[in-house]
Amino acid sequence: MSLQTITTAAIFLATYVVVAIGRVPGLRIDRAGAALVGGSLMLAVGAVGLDDLGKTIDLPTLALLLGLMIVVGNLRLSGFFRLVTGWVVARARHPLQLLAAVTVSAGVFSAFLLNDAICLVMTPLVVEIARRLRRDPVPYLLAVAMASNIGSTATITGNPQNILIGSFSGLPYGRFAAALSPVAVVGLVLTFLLIWAMHRREFRRGEWFDVPQRPAHLHRPLTLKALAVTLAMVAAFFAGAPPALAALVAGGAMLVTRIVRSERIYREIDWPLLLMFAGLFVVVAGFEKALLTPQIVAAVGRLHLDQVSPLSLVTAALSNLVSNVPAVLVLRPFIGAAGEPDRAWLTVAMASTLAGNLTILGSVANLIVVQGARVHGVRIGFWAYFRVGAPLTVLTILVGACWLSP
Repeated sequence: MSLQTITTAAIFLATYVVVAIGRVPGLRIDRAGAALVGGSLMLAVGAVGLDDLGKTIDLPTLALLLGLMIVVGNLRLSGFFRLVTGWVVARARHPLQLLAAVTVSAGVFSAFLLNDAICLVMTPLVVEIARRLRRDPVPYLLAVAMASNIGSTATITGNPQNILIGSFSGLPYGRFAAALSPVAVVGLVLTFLLIWAMHRREFRRGEWFDVPQRPAHLHRPLTLKALAVTLAMVAAFFAGAPPALAALVAGGAMLVTRIVRSERIYREIDWPLLLMFAGLFVVVAGFEKALLTPQIVAAVGRLHLDQVSPLSLVTAALSNLVSNVPAVLVLRPFIGAAGEPDRAWLTVAMASTLAGNLTILGSVANLIVVQGARVHGVRIGFWAYFRVGAPLTVLTILVGACWLSP
């Protein structure tokens, strides 16, 4: 092996280790910073050339993410999410009805919009309602995290890894949704049943109650505009328009306004996530160019990644090892060689997303809920999450593998 190959391998491994653990001891660098440093080092050692950056960084993926973030940011600022979620939850008259309302709300919203944003909005609302009713907030918060992960499985725009897969695979939005929506629906039902089974004490004392609906702070003109733009964007997705184009046009339409200053919208954009994507594109490109030899491709081929069950297992394990977005990028070179690439990409989308429910650290959505709950004085421990998340992950991936198998 040449010195450049060894150096490239070291950069790749170091970057993925930092992305997996989230920090470097003694340094104040996060995952996005690690990806940027890794990408710059790949350029420095010549693993990727400056002239190749245009082909290396998947601009449609970044464009789709950016457009969605602008649209979701406007919906959040307008008070729309809080209004609708509060209205749905307020119709609950029993703890099980409240659990069902939280599960369905998180799942449905996350199916079309980024699940991380849904968790940001719903976590404080659920804590507030649970405390008002003198209920244990933990099972309902688990429903927010797990249902948002599962609901986001259904479409290309549900989460960042699906956005990547939609760009790589070229699958139409409607076909993707038709293939994975049934898995998401079954997953939401399993979420409800498992939380109920694991928190019987909370639901055994199931007295009936009324959830007082407090008036939401709603900016009506912004809400109406954001809702109209969102519906038009989703319609364009299903009509076959390129998702990146539809999202960018929608985001641009939301920026043309006299209601909210652009700087306020920019603060709603997850710039570190976009930066991490760009850096990882370069890191993985260097890995492919320097290390992806025919021998390695042949060795990976012996894992039978052209079959749904082995691919689901490998994807789930890799997603929990290095997180789902990096896992999808690593698997990309091997999916193209699969006998049925469309089925393989759907399998990766299903398994990488559902694997996020295994532990608290499995997805960013989980961390948002846990950290948001902690701000309000509610602690969700590792075991409290794992005893529901582990069986839910196994069951939902089994359901997804059976559904996608030929």
